[in-house]
This record gives sequence, C-alpha cells and structure tokens, in this order.
Amino acid sequence: MLKLIKLEWKKNNIGKYIRNAVILAVILCLFMFALAYLGIANDPDTGVPDAAPGNGTISSPIELFTSMSFLVFTSVMLSSFIVSAYKDKTMALMFSYPVKRQKIMISQMLSVWIFCFVALVLTKLLLYGSILLGSRFMVSSFPIDYNMASLGFYVQLIVKSISIITMSFIALFIGLAMKSSKATIISSFLLIILTQANIGDFTMANNVIFPLILTIISLIFAFLSVVGVEKKDLM
Repeated sequence: MLKLIKLEWKKNNIGKYIRNAVILAVILCLFMFALAYLGIANDPDTGVPDAAPGNGTISSPIELFTSMSFLVFTSVMLSSFIVSAYKDKTMALMFSYPVKRQKIMISQMLSVWIFCFVALVLTKLLLYGSILLGSRFMVSSFPIDYNMASLGFYVQLIVKSISIITMSFIALFIGLAMKSSKATIISSFLLIILTQANIGDFTMANNVIFPLILTIISLIFAFLSVVGVEKKDLM
C-alpha cells in the first residue's frame, strides 16, 4: 500500500501541491496575524473586533479559515487524483495493473488524506505559534484562548484536523456519482456552509457532536466510493 501511495504522489507531481500548501499556509498566517494585531477585523466606530457570535477568541477564526481552506484544498486534490483520472481515462491504465481496483482506489484516497492531514496540522501549528509569538510584543485584538504547552491542545488539534480532511470524502462521492470534478469542488463549498456558517447565534462550528457524526458519515461515503469499484465501469 505504501508503494502505491508513493506512486500516486509521484504520478500526480506532489511537489506542486507542497508548493501550493506552503503558499496557502503563509497567506493564512499573514491574514491571521493581521486579524489579531493589525486590527483589520475591528469595527471602525467602536475599535473592537466585529466578530460573529461564538468567534470572539483567536482560536475560532484560526479553526474557521484553516478548515474552510483545507476542505476545499483536499477536495481539489481528490478531484485531480481520482475524478479527473476517470475522465482522462488514466484510471483505465491504473486498473490494468495486477492489483485490485479497490486497493488502487484506497491508495489514491489515502495519498490525498495523509498529505492534506499533515499539511493542515502543520499550518495550524504555524498559525497558533505565530499568534503566540506575536503576543510577546503586541496586544491581540482577540483573546488568546489556547495553551500550546498543554497536551489537550494537540489532541484537539489532531481530532479536528482528522474530521475536516475526512469530510472531503463526501465531496469525492458526489463528484464520482455525478462524474464531475466541478461537482466535487462545489460540494466542498456546500460542506463549508453546512459546518461553519452562522444562523443568528446558532452555529455548527462549535458543536462537539456534529463533527463526529459528519466524520462517521464521511467514512461511510468513503466506503461506498470504494466498495463497488471492482464492477464499476470507467467513466
């Protein structure tokens, strides 16, 4: 399986995705730093941060923007690695190998999942670390509500990252069902609206149970994407 994953990375030129992930991380870091210390979120009349309900601390916008960015980023990679491979008929070549189709599909999904999970975790650590470092010299507009010396901080960071990256399998399933790369990416935006949007004071973003349920649903969709691939006709 590891050899197949490495083959997927090589075949899809993983270097360009590393570059894109680094660029995305830097942009998010600069944006969050400006949000915390340069007052870009402050109300011009009151001078205090104009944040949605439940987003009054710095960890909330960090989780919001990293989750939104990497859910789309992961869906784009899944679209390129899998859905486009069907449309371009390169999947036919992969399925001609003396390896089960299911194993090939799983390796493709894992190659994207592993890469994006590591990229998301490292990006979050960069953002949290930068904000914490900045607090030594400046006053943040948002209260700093996390402790990077705590084990619980890293457990929560990893669990949330797993949930967000796994969620993209729902978008993959929709993309495969509709035989469309665009449908995969559009579905990721709909997932963002579902999981991150506010309706008045109500939001799913801080709900503990909802991400767990959505992760389980995502794994079911991942299973459905793989289970019928042995008999499924190529697009």
